[in-house]
Amino acid sequence: MLKQRIRCLAVDDEPPALDVIVHHIQAVPSLELVGTSPDAIEAMSMLTTKAVDLLFLDIQMPQLLGTDFVRTLRNPPKLIFTTAHREFAVEGYDLNAVDYLLKPISFERFLKAVNKVIEQAPVTTIAAPETPRKDGFLYFRTNRKTMKVAVQDILYFESIGDYIKVVTNNKTIVTKQAISALEEELAHYSFVRIHRSFIVAMDKIDSYSKEIIEVNRQQLPVSRMYRLEVERRLK
Repeated sequence: MLKQRIRCLAVDDEPPALDVIVHHIQAVPSLELVGTSPDAIEAMSMLTTKAVDLLFLDIQMPQLLGTDFVRTLRNPPKLIFTTAHREFAVEGYDLNAVDYLLKPISFERFLKAVNKVIEQAPVTTIAAPETPRKDGFLYFRTNRKTMKVAVQDILYFESIGDYIKVVTNNKTIVTKQAISALEEELAHYSFVRIHRSFIVAMDKIDSYSKEIIEVNRQQLPVSRMYRLEVERRLK
């Protein structure tokens, strides 16, 4: 039996700051990143469609301050504020925030805040994860028709703007789809996200290092954001 991971949503309008939070979340096995958002308005919508246990929330954002956003929530998740401005600390704690992280956020300080959440979380268990499926098919819309692709034939996926390139043993398909949606669809199969733009079939990996994964003589980049998760999964 395993402890259930804490499902996290990260909200920040500054991409570099958001990348730091995402990287920290992915480095902690007890955390699960379920989404990111650049503003409170989009985050509000995401909270209605996703199960979120812990919200990492910037305070100074366009349209709606993080503190004002929290006040609109009837049943907010556990909350950790992230900001560059110390003067918001008192207001943050008044909103029952678990902690208040000042940017730039070190991993050590991040982990200290997360441990507070873990200590407060109820101890629940879930069944051991099922063995990833190797059979089955995926369907992709391309050139006005839908193509059926055997999962076991897929080498990797590459995101190119609003499109996904599906690379298999004998063909390449281009379809309009977001890589984040595709990643959710692949949850029951043995794939790993190695980069913002790449998802790879784990059983098709020929070799790997911290920076590169080789699949069918093709070298694909491993980004710093996903490196720890990639190493954990491949080991």
